[in-house]
Amino acid sequence: MEKTIVIVGASADRRKYGNKAVRAFRDGGWKVYPVNPKEKIIEGIRCYASLKEIPAPVDRVSLYVPPSVGRKILDDIVALQPKEVFFNPGSEDDDLIREAERRGLPVVQACSIVNIGLRPEMYGDT
Repeated sequence: MEKTIVIVGASADRRKYGNKAVRAFRDGGWKVYPVNPKEKIIEGIRCYASLKEIPAPVDRVSLYVPPSVGRKILDDIVALQPKEVFFNPGSEDDDLIREAERRGLPVVQACSIVNIGLRPEMYGDT
């Protein structure tokens, strides 16, 4: 069965990690749900305006947004019942991690792209 990932902060800008993640997980065979309220399509994949639109449960949520945004969407992440939540570099702070863990989320602080055996630099900016 295909694994599923929600990429919060997905981007159409190929220079951003939120875009590199979409490409990496797609290439890795995952079903990708990009989330960004300003985009309709990212890398040929339908983009969702919010986590509330994503069919639950999902295997992984990967955050590419600042901690202030992460705090605002914690309830929506909990509702998806993910098996793991990746806080990529720059998306975490101590208070947010503590609150996510308090709510029972399975937190991982690491680069989710590297976790699947790929590297962000494998994905060019153009």
